[in-house]
Amino acid sequence: MATPVIPPSQGSGTSTTGDLRAPRAERSSSQVPGTGKPTLSCVLLTMGNRPAELRRAITSVFEQEEADVEVVVVGNGADLPKLPEGVTTVRLPENVGIPEGRNEGVRATQGDVILFLDDDGWYRSMDLARHVRERFAAEPGLGALSFRIADPDGGPDQRRHVPRLRVGDSRRSSAVTTFLGGACAIRRTAFDEGGGLPGEFFYAHEETDLAWRIMDAGYTIEYDADAVMYHPAVAPTRHENFYRLNARNRVWLARRNLPWPLAVTYLGTWVGLTVLRERDRAALKSWFSGFREGWREDAGRRTPISWRTAWRMTRAGRPPVI
Repeated sequence: MATPVIPPSQGSGTSTTGDLRAPRAERSSSQVPGTGKPTLSCVLLTMGNRPAELRRAITSVFEQEEADVEVVVVGNGADLPKLPEGVTTVRLPENVGIPEGRNEGVRATQGDVILFLDDDGWYRSMDLARHVRERFAAEPGLGALSFRIADPDGGPDQRRHVPRLRVGDSRRSSAVTTFLGGACAIRRTAFDEGGGLPGEFFYAHEETDLAWRIMDAGYTIEYDADAVMYHPAVAPTRHENFYRLNARNRVWLARRNLPWPLAVTYLGTWVGLTVLRERDRAALKSWFSGFREGWREDAGRRTPISWRTAWRMTRAGRPPVI
């Protein structure tokens, strides 16, 4: 997946997300002319170090049948290689992290539905875009779809790629409360109403932060097992400072979005799970360093979800206490 260069531990201070709530009148036509169906855009974020994989990803978008897709590639603090004609490029002068890099890509798009694709992933089916467009056209309340990530070498689907508490069969679709950042599609109005991805997170849990706000705005989120993205099997711990940012952002997630009784329960649950699961002392030290940082540093604006939203999340299979 799009690999960030993690900065040293520091306070966030001010959010870098910016204003993503531009009036709809300022955007281009919101539907495919003559069809009443939403237009599609795809944002790919890259560090410029996987040119062959990036081209493969772009090709898989351009090969989609019965649905044109605008493609925007963001160079996150990196120069971009020569890309196919028709690709819109955004070159950021420095690595701003995954969520803000994707926000910058969204700002350059015009589609009503935004697909996010990792630069080392690609779409298996040439019918995916049509499938996504039909889903969003038929379900006005659908805020986001999380795709199934399949191993191109035929290995089993990874459990962590199925965004529900009881994973079960990865080929079964269901309502969920979050989505996978590099394998998803989000309705633009839901993205805007949710305020975009939290740029200050840099990496880890940014999708859940937006997902909770999308649900609080009244939208639904679904894991769609029929929408498949290919991606090589990799471990999330390959990222530098994985444990620190994972813990820091989990605290920020709770502080920003949960009523205090739920926030305390949620964080207490994750402290317990981490201690039970993790046996590496260095990893635990890094995790608790991030946990403390999450309380010391500014988490950004606090806008707790409603108790009604918390109940909807519970009915969807994942109460916001775990």
